[in-house]
Amino acid sequence: MPLKKEYQWLAAEGGPKMLVEALKLIDVIESPGTANNPVIISWAAEIGANVASVYKSDEIPWCGLFIAVIAKRAGKEVVKDPLWALNWGTFGTHTETPMLGDILVFTRTTADGKKAGHVAMYVGEDSKCYHILGGNQSDRVCIVRKDKSQLYIARRTPYNVQPANVRQIILPESGELSGKEF
Repeated sequence: MPLKKEYQWLAAEGGPKMLVEALKLIDVIESPGTANNPVIISWAAEIGANVASVYKSDEIPWCGLFIAVIAKRAGKEVVKDPLWALNWGTFGTHTETPMLGDILVFTRTTADGKKAGHVAMYVGEDSKCYHILGGNQSDRVCIVRKDKSQLYIARRTPYNVQPANVRQIILPESGELSGKEF
């Protein structure tokens, strides 16, 4: 499935490298039931370290795995224990104003009351939400809107030379609003 109409402009962006890598994976989806998508499972082996020994099923939250694989493919250092979304709060440098390609970490409360997170990439924002490209969003790689109030931290990708198109992007208030899937 190609990018939705409101995000097709992203295909013309020449960078940042992590964005380019992420766009190649649009619409990778979990396998239904007990089956596992071999593409998602292969990302764990690609990351290496202890990730492959921990990540055995696409039923395990994989937003951090998605960010890890695009970071690695873009030549960026992957954070320690990348499967834990909140660990991406140490990636790159802190920024107060998210821009194209930045990593956004969100907090949420699990059904049993524990603190957990979600990590994705900034592609824009409207007055209420960030538009984020990430994995494990409705069980697939896609772009959704996430309420700004849930932002934990925004991190600027480490660049040798920051791409010229890294900028704040204001978008209309349209598109899927994320629910409690992550």
